[in-house]
Amino acid sequence: MSKRFTVTAGDIQGEVNQLFEGDEPTPGASAQTPGADAKGDSNPKESSPFINSADAEKSQQYDGKNMALFEEEMDTIPMVSSLLSSLVNYSNVTQGSTEHEEAENNEGLRKKPVKAPRMGTLMGVYLPCLQNILGVILFLRMTWMVGIGGVIEAFVIVLMCCSTTMLTAISMSAIATNGVVPAGGSYYMISRSLGPEFGGAVGICFYLGTTYAGAMYILGCIEILLIYIVPQAAIFKMEGLEGPDAEAAMLNNMRVYGTLVLSFMAILVFVGVKYVNKLALIFLACVICSILAVYAGVIKTAFEPPVFPVCVLGNRTLVWKGFDVCAKVMESENTTVTTKLWSLFCDSEFLNATCDSYFTNNNVTEIQGIPGVTSGILWENLFGNYMEKGSFIEKTGLSSVMDAESVPTNTNRYVLADISSFFTMLVGIYFPSVTGIMAGSNRSGDLRDAQKSIPIGTILAITTTSIIYMSSVMLFGSCIEGAVLRDKFGEAVKGNLVIGTLAWPSPWVIVFGSFFSTCGAGLQSLTGAPRLLQAIARDGIVPFLRVFGHGKANGEPTWALLLTACICESGILIASLDSVAPILSMFFLMCYMFVNLACAVQTLLRTPNWRPRFKFYHWTLSFLGMSLCLSLMFICSWYYAIVAMVIASCIYKYIEFCGAEKEWGDGIRGLSLSAARYALMRLEEGPPHTKNWRPQILVLVSMDSEMNVEQPRLLSLTNQLKAGKGLTIVGTALVGTYLDNFPQSQQAEQSLRKLMETEKVKGFSQVVISSNLRDATSHLLQAGGLGGLQHNTVLASWPRNWKQTEDHQSWRNFIELVRETTAASKALLVPKNISVFPSNGERFTEGHIDVWWIVHDGGMLMLLPFLLRQHKVWRKCKMRIFTVAQMDDNSIQMKKDLMTFLYHLRIDAAVEVVEMHDSDISAYTYEKTLVMEQRSEILKQINLTKNEREREIQSIADSSRGSIRRKNPAAVNTQLSVTEEEPAASSKDQKPEEEEQLIHDKSTTPATPATPQSPTPEALTPGTVVQMTWSETKCDGKKVKPMGATTEEAIKDLFNMKPEWENLNQSNVRRMHTALRLNEVIVKKSNEAKLVLLNMPGPPKNKAGDENYMEFLEVLTEGLNRVLLVRGGGREVITIYS
Repeated sequence: MSKRFTVTAGDIQGEVNQLFEGDEPTPGASAQTPGADAKGDSNPKESSPFINSADAEKSQQYDGKNMALFEEEMDTIPMVSSLLSSLVNYSNVTQGSTEHEEAENNEGLRKKPVKAPRMGTLMGVYLPCLQNILGVILFLRMTWMVGIGGVIEAFVIVLMCCSTTMLTAISMSAIATNGVVPAGGSYYMISRSLGPEFGGAVGICFYLGTTYAGAMYILGCIEILLIYIVPQAAIFKMEGLEGPDAEAAMLNNMRVYGTLVLSFMAILVFVGVKYVNKLALIFLACVICSILAVYAGVIKTAFEPPVFPVCVLGNRTLVWKGFDVCAKVMESENTTVTTKLWSLFCDSEFLNATCDSYFTNNNVTEIQGIPGVTSGILWENLFGNYMEKGSFIEKTGLSSVMDAESVPTNTNRYVLADISSFFTMLVGIYFPSVTGIMAGSNRSGDLRDAQKSIPIGTILAITTTSIIYMSSVMLFGSCIEGAVLRDKFGEAVKGNLVIGTLAWPSPWVIVFGSFFSTCGAGLQSLTGAPRLLQAIARDGIVPFLRVFGHGKANGEPTWALLLTACICESGILIASLDSVAPILSMFFLMCYMFVNLACAVQTLLRTPNWRPRFKFYHWTLSFLGMSLCLSLMFICSWYYAIVAMVIASCIYKYIEFCGAEKEWGDGIRGLSLSAARYALMRLEEGPPHTKNWRPQILVLVSMDSEMNVEQPRLLSLTNQLKAGKGLTIVGTALVGTYLDNFPQSQQAEQSLRKLMETEKVKGFSQVVISSNLRDATSHLLQAGGLGGLQHNTVLASWPRNWKQTEDHQSWRNFIELVRETTAASKALLVPKNISVFPSNGERFTEGHIDVWWIVHDGGMLMLLPFLLRQHKVWRKCKMRIFTVAQMDDNSIQMKKDLMTFLYHLRIDAAVEVVEMHDSDISAYTYEKTLVMEQRSEILKQINLTKNEREREIQSIADSSRGSIRRKNPAAVNTQLSVTEEEPAASSKDQKPEEEEQLIHDKSTTPATPATPQSPTPEALTPGTVVQMTWSETKCDGKKVKPMGATTEEAIKDLFNMKPEWENLNQSNVRRMHTALRLNEVIVKKSNEAKLVLLNMPGPPKNKAGDENYMEFLEVLTEGLNRVLLVRGGGREVITIYS
């Protein structure tokens, strides 16, 4: 029987909800996971609407059941809808636009909603770039540059500078379209592309350039005011002054009026930025009208040139001032009368007056200052005419008669060159006229579509201005007389602005247009520079600038404005437009150079995040632009270029050492990664040569319960050893699981980094978590480093409380570490009594570093004192080297050979050879060995299981039965020897021992005094010595005595034995004897030494003797204050060859 079911959408939704929701959270429970409030890794990151940015208020919207599967992660991983909403509402409005126009209430009132930016390409990028690029140099110096350099060289200068800015604009467009560019413009782009060090250095240079640009615009404004508009306003009068006096008066006028105008502008910017922003369009209109007036005047000259006569005496151009007719005499009522010009050069107005010899010998000629575009004057102006300071401006093609013996007089009547001119100076003066290309990117927050508007608007603006500049060079050369072009201040054309003589309908259009445009540009500089400095200060990368990040309640950069005004005043005190222009050229060129570098680096690295929307770029274009910028810096002024680079370098190093660490994903970090990868791949090709060997140290430290380092002096010693530079890894091991102990590992790593910073140890920290310390330490030893850049030396402290029964695992771990470093062919350094080692702040004014060279370890014992003495702690300590001679060695020859060896190693050290004679094993040695073995048995029993204890009892019983059956006790020889062999001829259980050594005991069954032994031929074969160990001849040195032979000393010693000594392992007895003898000699010779370096014996291959090994080392170093046990890595680390 069929049934009908009605399923609604609500039922389906309920089923889906049940599937995904899991366990319902209890009401009122916090949705945050533990650790959600943690600050993470404490690295400053960029603010972002992406992951880890959800706030508490927005978390409530995730309480729905549709996403219950992800509800526990909602506080760190936002919903897609939330992400998109954050991106749409993301505001990056530039400072100085909306938020600075209305003060905010300090009580935290709600802000008015910020309107979405609506500026397009024309108003947002194109016109602001035009306003910033076209300016004072075009109106005041372009005609002079064409006259001095000629049309050809002026065109080359313009082409070179415009090409530089175009290439920079291409690079800037690529960077600006590679993601959102918030407020900060060019500084933001450079700093986020090249890192905080480059960003801070170039940002400050850009700030200084913008500030000095303000000074240049103000000086241009004052020059127009005092020379062309109201000359009578000059405080320091120039009438009747000549040469340096006239120049000084002019400069003082510029300083006084410049300071007044700067103060007025600074107050205006402080009071209301909105007025400056609103006046920008008016100032831009002045610029455009002036340029249009020039083009209109050029067209008019083709059919009706303006009348601007120029008076020339001989071929010297005269200052048209104080006379009205360009003639010596003129006819008036049939009478020849003198003119005012005559009176200027003669002592009276009569024809028989005494006149200047040059005036008498040469004729006066009146020429047309503006012959017109069709006059063909271009051919005369093609080539340059550079002049020295004070030389006469001469008309080409006219002759003059000069008296070789006469001294020039009345020089103030002639137009003179005010400065010496040359090609590179013209480049430095002209380049500021092409700056201002960053105006569009600086307004990125106000643009509707910044990634589309910035490239199009900037490149169009540069194209437009380049056409204007290039055409201006051609038109000025085609329309204006060369003598007038070389007249910087228009003295020959009755004090008119030279470019104004071309303007239609009147020169005043240019005069007032250029005046207002320079005023507007100066205001824009004083508005933008403080905000750039404030952006740098708020980034926190330059500590001493942080005070300039503060301002008024509405964000106005008050302190930054004050500093900007002071720096700008320094430029105004220079008082010369021609001297200030090259200064700001340096700073702008450096900024543009690093924009090109940023684009080239990002392109070559091919980082995944490098995806510009602007596709018309290439790294070769960026590299060419960078090369042009660098070349122009040195072309303009090589000493200014060096000063600018020194300033940038100092700021770079200051930020590197003292600045805040920022991770901005910059290209320099990527470049470092690529360089590191390349270097690591090269290192993989083979092990380093002995000459390149450096101690790459893995420092193993332990942490207490508070996650603090227990042995901080280990890092002090590491710092003192790092005169050899190289790699340093500070590692620690934690017990547990990674998931459960991750917070502890983060805390431990932070503690390591803090201590490394305190001890000034350059390197890396590493924390490993494992189920036990032994495995964790082994993992550190195996996994540390990368590729060819791995540690070759391990530094670990001596286990302090190893004798305590509850701490037995520490010494076992230590012995395993020794074995693992030996297996891995790594050197091992073990400082004993590390707490008494000197800190980095201590100084030894005298003392010795003693090296006890028992066996050759590849030269580690020689190299370490040399490295230590490079550090200021050990610098005044002397080095002594001790070595041990046996009885059959020539100690005198050994000393000579060792001194020769040290001489070839270039190591300065005193040498001493210690002779150690044979001696009987003392009763104290037997007692020490007995105590050691008894303690070892106790330690074994503590760790044995029940079955192991039963086996141990059986083993002891078997050993007792063997001792009852012992044979011929008098045959035991207790002397030690280098090549002493103890093959077992009477027992199947005993194996032949190739060589009795302090380090490696190869017998598996302990020998007793009752065991008869005799040498076999096989035992005497050479080549069985294990490297990096000591033989016991280092103590005794006598030749091998047959083990079966009885001596009087042996019988006497045997009769004095106590019963419990009979079962002692003779290998242990001999080792204890060696340790005691060596310790006795070392304490006697090096008791007062500041540090003793000693060969470290290796543990026995048979792990049953591990407990005894620690006792041997303890006895060996007993009574010594600071000991550094050294174990070589099996390769040579020092060489006598160059």
